[in-house]
Amino acid sequence: MTQAQLRRPTAPRVDPLLRNGHVLTAGSLVTSVLGAGYWALATRWYGDAVVGRTYAAVAAMMLLAGLGQLGLANVLVRFLPEAGDDRRRLVRAAYAAALVGTLTVAVAFTTLIPHLAPGLGFLHTPAAGCCFVATTVAYALFAVQDGALTGLRRPGLVVAKNSLFALAKIVLVAALATALPTTGILLSWTLALALTLVTVDRRLFARLLPRRAGRPTRPGRARSIARYAGADHLGTLCWLAATTLPAIIVLEHAGPEESAYFSLAWVVAHTLYLVNLNMSASLLVEAAGDVAALAAGCRRVLVHTGALLALAITVLVVGAPLVLRVFGSGYARGGTTLLRLLALSALPHVVVATALTACRVLGRMRVVVAVQAALAATVLTLTVVLLPVLGVLGAGVAWLAGQTAAALALVAARRVWLPQPGRPA
Repeated sequence: MTQAQLRRPTAPRVDPLLRNGHVLTAGSLVTSVLGAGYWALATRWYGDAVVGRTYAAVAAMMLLAGLGQLGLANVLVRFLPEAGDDRRRLVRAAYAAALVGTLTVAVAFTTLIPHLAPGLGFLHTPAAGCCFVATTVAYALFAVQDGALTGLRRPGLVVAKNSLFALAKIVLVAALATALPTTGILLSWTLALALTLVTVDRRLFARLLPRRAGRPTRPGRARSIARYAGADHLGTLCWLAATTLPAIIVLEHAGPEESAYFSLAWVVAHTLYLVNLNMSASLLVEAAGDVAALAAGCRRVLVHTGALLALAITVLVVGAPLVLRVFGSGYARGGTTLLRLLALSALPHVVVATALTACRVLGRMRVVVAVQAALAATVLTLTVVLLPVLGVLGAGVAWLAGQTAAALALVAARRVWLPQPGRPA
C-alpha cells in the first residue's frame, strides 16, 4: 500500500444527511399510518359531521400553535447544532416564549370564534374552549420539542415520541367515544399531547442538554437569531395558512361532511409532504455547519427524494379508492379524485422545500417569506374561487396549481438558492 493510499481519508459509509432524513421519514410514515387509523376509527365512533367539525378545529389549533410558537421550532433546528453549552438556555427560552405566545393567541381566538369561524361554535363553551386552548398550547410546545430533538440530531427520539403520541390518541379516542360523543376527538389530542410532552421532556432536559450554563449569548448572535426567527416565522405562518385554512374554508362554504372528505384526503396526502419536510430538516441541520457542501446536499436531496416520491405518488394515485375506503365508502366516493390531485402536488413541493431550506442556510430569508406568501395566496385564493365551481375538488386543484407555479418559478431562479460550482454561496 502506498503512502498516498495510507493518507487517503476513508469515505463515510453512510451519508448522515440521507440517513437522518430517512429516519425522520420512516417515523413520519409510521405515525401517518397510525394517524390514518385514528381518523378511520373516529369516523366509526363519532360520525362524519363531528369528524368534519373537529378536524377543522384541529386545523385551527395547528395554525394558532404555529402563530404562537413564533417559529422557534425552526430556530432550534437551525441554531442548536452550533450552540454548544448554550443549548439548554436556548431551548428553555424557546419553550417559555412559545407558551406565552400561544396562550395569548389561543384565548383571543376562542373568545372571537362567533365572529371568526361560526362553524366552530361548539368550541365557544367553557369546557370545550378550555380544552381547545390547552391543546393549542401543548401542540406548540410539542413542535418546539420536535425542533430541539432534530437540532440535537436525535431523529430516533423524534420517531419514538411521535409514535407514542399517535398510539395514545388511538387509545384515548376509543375510550372517550361513549362519554364525550362531540368533544372526545379533541380531548384525545389534549391528553395524548400532555403525556408525550412530559415523557420526552424528562429525557430532553435530564440527559440531552448540558447542565452547565453556557456563556450568555453574544449580542450580535442574539440579533442574528432574532432576525432569522422573525422572517422564518412569517414564512411559516404563510405555510400554516395554506395547509390549515382550506379545511375551515370548506367547512364554512360546503358543510361538515364535505370538510370531512377534504380533511381525510389531506391527512393521507400530507404523508408525502412529510417526506419533503423531513429531508429538508436533515439538510438544514447538516448544511448549517458546512455551507460549502450546500449545493451538493441540495442535489442529493432533489434526486433522492424526487425518486422516492415519484414511486409513492404512483402507488397512491392508483390505490386512492382503496386507501379512502378505510375511512368508509362515502370517503372513497367523495374524495378519490381530490386525493389524487393532492398527491400529485407533493412532487413539485420537492423543489419548493429544498429551495427554501437552502435559502434558510444562506440567510436569504426574504426569498423564504416571498415564496411562502405567494404560495399561500395562490392556494387560498384558488380554493375560495374554485370551491363553488368544482366543489371540494377545487381545493385539490388549488394545491396542485400553487405548488407547480412555485416550483417552476424557483427552477427558473435557481441561482438565488442553488450555489454554483466555483462560486461563493
